[in-house]
Amino acid sequence: MDRRKVCILMVLWALVHLSSPGQGLRALRRTTGGRRGSGLTGQDANGVPLRRSKRGWMWNQFFLLEEYTGTDKQYVGKLHSDSDRGDGSVKYVLTGEGAGTLFKIDEKSGDIHATKRLDREEKAFYILHAKAVNRFTNEALEGESEFIIKIHDINDNEPRFTKDPYMARVPEMSDIGTSVIQVTATDADDATYGNSAKVVYSILEGQPYFSVDPETGLIKTALPGMDREVKENYQVVIQAKDMAGQMGGLSGTTTVSITLSDVNDNPPRFTKTLYEFRVPESIEVGSAVGVIRAMDADIGQNAEMDYRIIGSDGPGMFEITTNRSTQEGVILLRKPLDYERKRQYSLRVQVENVHINPRFYSKGPFRDEATIKIIVEDVDEPPVFERASYVMEVKEDAPKNTAIGSVSASDPDDKNSLVRYTIDRRTDMDRVFNIHAGNGSVFILRELDREENAWHNITVIATEFTNPRQISRVPVYVRVLDVNDNAPTFATNYETFVCENAKANQVIQTVGATDPDAPLGGHRFFFNLAQEAAGKANFSVHDNKNNTASILTRRNSYSTLQKSVHHVPVVISDGEFPMQSSTNTLTIRVCTCDRKGNMKACNAEALTARAGLSTGALVAILLCVIILLMIVVLFAALRRQRKKEPLIISKEDVRDNVVSYNDEGGGEEDTQAFDIGTLRNPEAIEESKQRRDIVPEAFYPPIRRPVLPPTRDNNGDVRDFINQRLQDNDSDPTAPPYDSLATYAYEGNGSVAESLSSLESVTTESDQDYNYLSEWGPRFKKLADLYGGDDSDRDS
Repeated sequence: MDRRKVCILMVLWALVHLSSPGQGLRALRRTTGGRRGSGLTGQDANGVPLRRSKRGWMWNQFFLLEEYTGTDKQYVGKLHSDSDRGDGSVKYVLTGEGAGTLFKIDEKSGDIHATKRLDREEKAFYILHAKAVNRFTNEALEGESEFIIKIHDINDNEPRFTKDPYMARVPEMSDIGTSVIQVTATDADDATYGNSAKVVYSILEGQPYFSVDPETGLIKTALPGMDREVKENYQVVIQAKDMAGQMGGLSGTTTVSITLSDVNDNPPRFTKTLYEFRVPESIEVGSAVGVIRAMDADIGQNAEMDYRIIGSDGPGMFEITTNRSTQEGVILLRKPLDYERKRQYSLRVQVENVHINPRFYSKGPFRDEATIKIIVEDVDEPPVFERASYVMEVKEDAPKNTAIGSVSASDPDDKNSLVRYTIDRRTDMDRVFNIHAGNGSVFILRELDREENAWHNITVIATEFTNPRQISRVPVYVRVLDVNDNAPTFATNYETFVCENAKANQVIQTVGATDPDAPLGGHRFFFNLAQEAAGKANFSVHDNKNNTASILTRRNSYSTLQKSVHHVPVVISDGEFPMQSSTNTLTIRVCTCDRKGNMKACNAEALTARAGLSTGALVAILLCVIILLMIVVLFAALRRQRKKEPLIISKEDVRDNVVSYNDEGGGEEDTQAFDIGTLRNPEAIEESKQRRDIVPEAFYPPIRRPVLPPTRDNNGDVRDFINQRLQDNDSDPTAPPYDSLATYAYEGNGSVAESLSSLESVTTESDQDYNYLSEWGPRFKKLADLYGGDDSDRDS
């Protein structure tokens, strides 16, 4: 209803302005002079008088109300040309923004109407062009002119805030009038026309804590002493109303979330005045003994605290640090605890804020104090060595069982248990050292060699007698002192040659020496020629006094034909006590050289030496070649050997196979124990069966004799088969004379052969006659000699 009244008022206003003689009528009436000759103003260059051109109309702007709600088209205005006589020959044409769509013109009358509702907030004005043309010839009767249609605003838009919601922060305990945030609302209506866009701010919610400036929208604190710890967040609702806040104006609201930021207005406080902690004496240095925490109502950096010890009965035993993430005080151990020495500690601890606001000094002091009591608990501790490590020295020529030092450890507990010492054999795998279990004396078990190992690192273990699980370890470093027990030798294997045309006293080689010993003052070597070679020597040795010696010639020429190799014995001695010396032989080859002393040719032995092959190397190569040849020959022999001799070659080699039977069958009457059919049918046995004691190469064909047909006597075929097999084996030259001795504990009753055991004869008193063995052939000669002779012969 209010909007309809406004529209009616705007229409009346527009009609009044359009009918005023200064604007609307002027827009439609002619603006030329009253008489047609009054435009003469002068002459041109040819004397032709100049006249002012006549203009049919003068355009001004038209006005149109937005948001038209009528049913008819909204009338804008009328165009008229002086050339229009009303006979319909003039045609009005409209072009420009919205022509033909938003705005339409009557071609005959020139009336302009708006076809749609217009919104000023979308477009405030439109620029159009109009002209009058002849309807029939389409010729322009007037020049094209431009005019503007402006859209008049009505209050159809409410104010809108730029944000919704707003977020703001203000420090707690702020003074009254402290600025918080400025809100801004905009109105899409025309700010140059009326009060449609004039906005006024007011606060709907949030009083009495905050206020807002009605013109600027600046929100301020309205209440002093707002405490974040009491209430931290506030919701404030701000209203913006147009029409300068008058009744009928449109309004919009927004929410402002205001948070009170923290300031350091609260001091830290301990929750207790006395803290008590219990720790074992075995706790490691650097470990945490306990944690304390003071409470601070503030947050963030305003709650940051520093802890420190301001008093202690154990100076330097403990320290306290601040955990910045939790603001806790961590008590750390700085020195080892000992229950037997001190069993309780007392600390005085202070906490203080890091960032203090001077504004709130009156609420201070911003610190607090508390007492900490630390009780040490007893623990069964392992033995403690007097030193963290031991260093011992021993000469390398010290005899076995020489004591080189001792270690000492004791039980720190009140019971003072005895300690047993051992060496960790993992550190002394060669068992070079040993230790006395009671007093800790370390001694050597074998002779030492400094040149082999100058240092020995072992570990000694101390164990409590009463509690073997309590052990301690300590490293012991044994240094082997040097003794002059090695003679110096040549520094390297020298290969020296002398030219046939050499001159006397010519240096042909400089030799040096090396000694594995390490004297304190350094090495000092002395060189000289061996006494046995001094009289007939072809070369001399000159000591250079710098641990080297020069080998010089003693004559002018040498001959390879006379002697191609010379051996010079050089005695090298050291200057230590006791003095050690050795004789080293220098091999000198005689070679053919040019005038400048460069070798041209040597014998084969000299060339071999020059090539770097020593005698030891040649011997090693020769041995390798011999071994390879032996392997090849052996491999070839094994492959070519295709026949193996019988295991028993000698006639004197007799072997007995003893087969023990715990239970025999029932003799011939026991037909269930053995299949006698196999013996009755000899053809069922394998035609050829290889022996295991030889490698068969060529088999003798088995001699097969015809088998006698079985008779009524069940034992006849068996007897014949055995006799036949016995004759075959006797005639087989490859069959060794094996004797199989079978022991029968029980023979079957009813056996025709009775007992088959020859050992049973031992228990009988009857004499046995073994003379028949000599009739069995040469293969049984050994048995005939053993059993077939008379008793007198055997006794003798």
